[in-house]
Amino acid sequence: MGRKAAEYMDRGELVPDEIILGLVRERLSQMDCRDGFVLDGFPRTIPQAEGLERILEEMGKPLDKVVSLAVPDEVIVERLSARRICERCGQEYNLKTRPPNKDQVCDLCGGKLIQRPDDVPDTIRERLRVYREKTEPLRNFYLKRGLWIEIDGVGDVEEVFERIGRALGI
Repeated sequence: MGRKAAEYMDRGELVPDEIILGLVRERLSQMDCRDGFVLDGFPRTIPQAEGLERILEEMGKPLDKVVSLAVPDEVIVERLSARRICERCGQEYNLKTRPPNKDQVCDLCGGKLIQRPDDVPDTIRERLRVYREKTEPLRNFYLKRGLWIEIDGVGDVEEVFERIGRALGI
């Protein structure tokens, strides 16, 4: 199921709901999710949000908050197109904010750093177009439920993390 999902993501497309909901249901049933969890980048559509509500209702788990990071498109393109991943161990780097010590070489294992197929500017822009069409409607969906929190996502990791923590009261 994960490989099927990767095929869609590599093209900058949304993973079909039946695949992603199956993956989420399976993951949330694991013991380490018993006392809570954070979902990153999910749900992305109203049908996925409705599916998540059903899954959580069946499991007796509430959804506490939905956090959205507000970031201008060009900042997103710049950030993602600078991302690199070690093809051997999976360690992530960012050429601007967290570069490796040696150009294109993983600090941990010495593996070659590669750019993911979905991190090239044209694919990122397509992902943003799909986001506007399919994901932005979630704002109203979760606002009506009193769950939506929007955070300024511009700044370094520590600044944004602090804003999220303050908004969540942690």
